[in-house]
Amino acid sequence: MTEDTLLDRLCAAVGARYVETDPDALAPHLIDWRKRYRGTARARVRPGTTEEVAAVVSACAQTGTPVVPQGGETGLVGGGVPDASGSAVIVATDRLNRVRAVDPANNTMTVEAGCILQHLQQTAEAHGRLFPLSLAAEGICQIGGNLATNAGGLNVLKYGTARDQVLGLEVVLADGSVWDGLRRLRKDTAGYDLKHLFIGAEGTLGIITAAVLRLHPQPRETATAFAGVPDVESALAVLNRVQEATGHAASSFELMARRGVELAVKHVEGARDPLGAAHPWTVLVEVTGGFGDGGLRAGLEGALMAAHEAGEIADVVMAENAGQARAFWHLREAIVEAQRHEGGSIKHDIAVPVSAVPAFLAEATPAVEAMIPGVRPVPFGHLGDGNLHFNLTQPEGADPGAFLARWEAVNARVHDIVHAHGGTVSAEHGVGQLKMGEIARFKPPEEMAMLRAIKRALDPHNLMNPGRVVTPEAES
Repeated sequence: MTEDTLLDRLCAAVGARYVETDPDALAPHLIDWRKRYRGTARARVRPGTTEEVAAVVSACAQTGTPVVPQGGETGLVGGGVPDASGSAVIVATDRLNRVRAVDPANNTMTVEAGCILQHLQQTAEAHGRLFPLSLAAEGICQIGGNLATNAGGLNVLKYGTARDQVLGLEVVLADGSVWDGLRRLRKDTAGYDLKHLFIGAEGTLGIITAAVLRLHPQPRETATAFAGVPDVESALAVLNRVQEATGHAASSFELMARRGVELAVKHVEGARDPLGAAHPWTVLVEVTGGFGDGGLRAGLEGALMAAHEAGEIADVVMAENAGQARAFWHLREAIVEAQRHEGGSIKHDIAVPVSAVPAFLAEATPAVEAMIPGVRPVPFGHLGDGNLHFNLTQPEGADPGAFLARWEAVNARVHDIVHAHGGTVSAEHGVGQLKMGEIARFKPPEEMAMLRAIKRALDPHNLMNPGRVVTPEAES
């Protein structure tokens, strides 16, 4: 099949207006969010139905054309950027944006992959339900990408990752056939649970086109607090107290180093430290659920009071209303933006067992400071589930390019420490292009062999997002 014939088939499948080949139209979609990766592509195709996705993938399969799925383009590891060969067709999912069904009695919602996460949260709320997946990019990111990367977010402590929000999937496979696994069941022991092959696979096994999502009752009560603690060990002790006092109600427990708070207040409008004095570490804790009778707040207050008496908390502020709680969260989320104002930033999205977080930080911090004198670590993240963004801001006055040139060497050192503490180098952002080598470096050979076997079985010609997550064969 010639190039012209392939484009003709793509146009026939989705309509010529939804096949983009103009370089200016393609350019914004050929670079990742962090501007680390750039590629080229034959075309960017925007199918509007599952059948159209299947027709596009079928045409690509018959011509040996690589396919790169692309959602909201908020990824941080280059997973949605084609390579430089120019041979791939990008399949964008933004037109797959329908909510097919909401079933409040079954606590499920059937949605298409291009639905914006925030819209799904609002749809669930309109039906008196909660969809708990929450990310900083929720106003832009699409649920298909959230599932393809097994996104984490702010509520993993209570509700789990994106994987835990899914009951069923619809997937277009590498040959263009469609697997309809849109089951709304909570119990199904009939063989392998195939949906989990595609969640976290980053489009390397097939393209997720729709999903059945779990919904939950809307919490009747939310209590939020912001506290200063002397060290990470104390933060961990506070977490345990809160969980013991409130049970499964603890939904978020965020840890922030002092430097991150200071940078946020310095650079981001509206970011304000609610505490009267500076503390080495701060925590943001939120509990949700209850009966709306104030019992949940009382339980949180009791846990924090006990922690204060034990010396684990130096100061604490409880949010008195939703606006104050939002201000706490704005400060936490501002840390990400604030780092951009300070020059280059080398980032790590890692997780270790919750109990190992203090030891990891105690080892990793001096290690990077020894590698780059004057480097400014800005660790923050989800202490409740062990996921930290161990980010490093360049030394003051340093050259950003020279600093960022150390990215791989610093990553390798930090990841060695993560591995030594039983952790993972990819906690919620995915593998993409950025971490392929590191995944192969740390996973046992038997596990890598299984991953490659799955890739070969479902994508024998290596056309689905090739060069991401895992290669079909071991690299020499």
